[in-house]
Amino acid sequence: MRRRAFIALFAGALASPLIVRAQQGAPTIGFLSSRAPSESAGVVAAFRDGLREEGFVEGQNLSIAFRWAEGRYDRLPALAAELVGLRVALLFASGGPPSALAAKAATSAIPIVFSASNDPVALGLVPSLSRPGGNITGMSTLTTPLGAKSIALLKEMLPKASVIAFLVNPSNPSTPTQLKEARSAADRLGVRLRVVNASTVDELDGAFAALAKQRPDALLVSGEPFLDTERERVVALAARAGVPAAYAWRESVVAGGLMSYGASLNDSYRQAGIYSGRILKGEKPADLPVMQPAKFELIFNLKTAKALGITIPQSLLVRADEVIQ
Repeated sequence: MRRRAFIALFAGALASPLIVRAQQGAPTIGFLSSRAPSESAGVVAAFRDGLREEGFVEGQNLSIAFRWAEGRYDRLPALAAELVGLRVALLFASGGPPSALAAKAATSAIPIVFSASNDPVALGLVPSLSRPGGNITGMSTLTTPLGAKSIALLKEMLPKASVIAFLVNPSNPSTPTQLKEARSAADRLGVRLRVVNASTVDELDGAFAALAKQRPDALLVSGEPFLDTERERVVALAARAGVPAAYAWRESVVAGGLMSYGASLNDSYRQAGIYSGRILKGEKPADLPVMQPAKFELIFNLKTAKALGITIPQSLLVRADEVIQ
């Protein structure tokens, strides 16, 4: 019996080297994401890069406990509570407002860093960008004003456009603010905005079935975690419906979307990794201002434009940061 117990204990140690190291004094970060692991490899690598810049390497002097909601925001409170129960040294809220709000509700003691969160002051995450206070800080992405800018870019690309659909997730707390800004931008341009809701895969399929019948001139896809989790499906459905679509993130254009305008997700996650490392070294979240992106990328996919029968004006192409052939 003693020999069996020893063998079982030894096998368990081999299977869980990060847990063993954590027990020997290395801190553990709780990684709470509203997204899915299958489409998050790039941002996870960027987060690890940021940690490495501060001297923390997973498997050497750090472990990371991952929890994924896979676009199901209702799972986040329980996942956050689970990570808090592990007594992690820091909680990283990945994937925008849903995970950030769940993390904040779960603990007021453990330091929290959020990434890619739109308008954190309006959401009540922090009282001020420069002085976040409390136990939470992170990265903002400014997707609300950038959505309005994307409508203007769509109109510039398609001057005759009179109806633009806006695909949003009604369960995202940022959606009301995004809708307000988008409607204002559409009104200024003399464009009618048609709002389409989807918070599940079935609703997503139904939304595009409706769009195929309504045939708007263009589509704006909200830069939010569930829709990003389903980016390949969204891009494929937009292509099948034959509708020119604008996205918030470069990754969607790489996947075959027509255009995107927004900040770099990878940079947001790298900066979050840097902040996490600084906090693990002893700095306080209250003293680290919420960071905002300094650069926004305009990206086009010419192959997709050709498939849609669209000629992108030269005035837009010369302003592009990247043109995918």
